[in-house]
Amino acid sequence: MKNYLMVDFGSTYTKLTAVDLEKEDIIATASHYTTVSTDITEGYHKALLKLYDQLGKKITFDKIIACSSAAGGLKMCAIGLVEELTVEAARRVCLGAGGKVDLVFSNKLTSLEVAQIIEKNIDIVLLAGGTDGGNSEVVLYNAEMLGIYGVDVPIIYAGNKACQDEIRLIFEKYRLKGYFCDNVMPKLNVLNIDSANEVIRKIFLENIIEAKGIKKIESEIDQVILPTPNAVLKAAQLLSEGYLDEAGLGDLMLIDIGGATTDVYSVGWGYPSKTDVVLKGLQEPFAKRTVEGDLGMRYSAEGVLQSMSNREIYQYKKEGIDIEYEAQKRRENVEFIATNDRDIEVDAIFAKKCVSVAVSRHVGHLEMVYTPQGTIYFQTGKNLVDVGHLIGTGGIIIKSPKASEILLSACYDRNNPLELRPASPVMMIDYDYILSAMGLLSLYEPLVALRIMKKRIKVIEEGAMKTNAIA
Repeated sequence: MKNYLMVDFGSTYTKLTAVDLEKEDIIATASHYTTVSTDITEGYHKALLKLYDQLGKKITFDKIIACSSAAGGLKMCAIGLVEELTVEAARRVCLGAGGKVDLVFSNKLTSLEVAQIIEKNIDIVLLAGGTDGGNSEVVLYNAEMLGIYGVDVPIIYAGNKACQDEIRLIFEKYRLKGYFCDNVMPKLNVLNIDSANEVIRKIFLENIIEAKGIKKIESEIDQVILPTPNAVLKAAQLLSEGYLDEAGLGDLMLIDIGGATTDVYSVGWGYPSKTDVVLKGLQEPFAKRTVEGDLGMRYSAEGVLQSMSNREIYQYKKEGIDIEYEAQKRRENVEFIATNDRDIEVDAIFAKKCVSVAVSRHVGHLEMVYTPQGTIYFQTGKNLVDVGHLIGTGGIIIKSPKASEILLSACYDRNNPLELRPASPVMMIDYDYILSAMGLLSLYEPLVALRIMKKRIKVIEEGAMKTNAIA
């Protein structure tokens, strides 16, 4: 018998998932509050005791691997030249690597902007700008500014490769923690993310987990190897593409609603599906993640309220729901749990708004243009209309009796017909909260991880879970 243990040190909970590789299934799960502010091993040990209660203390694990979003996750700053191009390219790289983009700057940095990098305790700065052979003035200026003000965190140079030698000299001059990767936008509108992702992962392993007090757990486990969102993205891509002869599900979208953020993942190229649609703007990554820091069920409840129109707020009041009070209540009591029908209904309202707004920001959009030859459309972003599967995860989706209604908020909206949302996907739920664990497992046993996901992630229909797993 060969057993692996996957650990997710989350911002709120430390989650453990034990897998029997021979059975190709999960044999136990457990969780406890994350204790990174005191000693991260405390919460881990308490979760481990719960796991052993289920399995018996004689069980051993051949490998224990972990991901983490504890202590604020991976906080990144993206710097570029033009907001719509190299800045956006840098931002997408940060998100795809599992980072939380706290700061975004374009053109030449000001002293105030550099001060913000220092004050916000950013973990990694991604410095981009200029296509290969293009603009060099701005990236050289920005590197000097980071040096002059002594930014003492890893700085990845991901801009115009013609400047690398000069950037290297600036890093050496100011003794900056400099790293280099391929240009994130080597040609106009072309996105290049793999090299930067690998460097971010390297820095995460070498620096970030130690700086956040997480490295001490490595005396008890094999390694903390990924930021949690990156693990989830790897799981989504594996589930979409399949592995060897084991088929995947094809293009999919995944939504994770938390207390503070709503993450949306999509896997698929999202090209135009009609001949009268022309692709416009920066290339989209095949596996894409966006995170909305103003949309969450508790910490960001008032951000959800702000995304509602006056008409919506008025309508809820007519129905006897003071949505402004409900938002404040959730923000001031982040451990609030809905137990009665009314609170469950209000939670569903917040969850549906989180999904609708987050998906609107994630998907592509069409722009109608009239020409002498007739009407054509420009597509910016991903076309996700034909996505086959929509997967929900996160506490509110997993536990809510209104899960199908919540996920339906991601689908085609007749009030916004130019948004390229999924039209009629099969809706599924990660009831066992296994996606981050399967992303970790996929690095070692991708076939087992894929089969477990296909077995454990359930299809829902009209609000009720089907009893059969994925065929």
